[in-house]
Amino acid sequence: MNLIEAIKERHSVRHYTSQAIEPEKIEHLQQLVQEYNSQSGLHIQLITNEPRSFGESLLARYGKFSGVTTYFAMIGTKSDSLAETVGYYGEKLVLKAQTMGLNTCWVGLSYKKISSVLDIASDEKLVCLISVGYGATQGVDHKRKSPNKVSAIDIKTAPQWYKQGVACALLAPTAINQQKFKFDLKPGNRVSVKAGIGPYAKVDLGIVKYHFEIGAGKKNFVWV
Repeated sequence: MNLIEAIKERHSVRHYTSQAIEPEKIEHLQQLVQEYNSQSGLHIQLITNEPRSFGESLLARYGKFSGVTTYFAMIGTKSDSLAETVGYYGEKLVLKAQTMGLNTCWVGLSYKKISSVLDIASDEKLVCLISVGYGATQGVDHKRKSPNKVSAIDIKTAPQWYKQGVACALLAPTAINQQKFKFDLKPGNRVSVKAGIGPYAKVDLGIVKYHFEIGAGKKNFVWV
């Protein structure tokens, strides 16, 4: 499965089976965490065999989570860019997990912070969690906005790479499925995207930027 296929097949999953993630897959996920931490400066941690964050949380039950024992803790140094960076690199993990046959869900509030299993420095912040495991289902798709709703230019007149980037961005997970982002194409194949206003909007921005890059191809444009 390539990343385009992963984008199309991946849906948020809140219910997980008791099937353990194989040791070789855990090892590969740990390697990815180390790689992305090195690239981003984040302090992402893969927590395994830890049922309390979701099992002991009233919010998790309200959020209809069950069977979660493995998750990524998205941690980084406090800064204005932290949320966007978490979104970008968290989605890299999400899509890699999908290519490995695993299911995921971004989790903003529906969990209990178990400090004893997390390594968070005084200048760092836990932004969110991402559950990972074998889903009881593959999740369901949600209604998406039309391309012109998230593009400042008429999508019909746009180059093919831009259309493909927007199409992939529209398949990105966003908080409350709000899709409050807006792309624009400027002369010289320069692309900008603005975050909306709402919960986790800057995390969403990082996620949709990664999706756009996959669809458009990074060689075809530059961010501005």
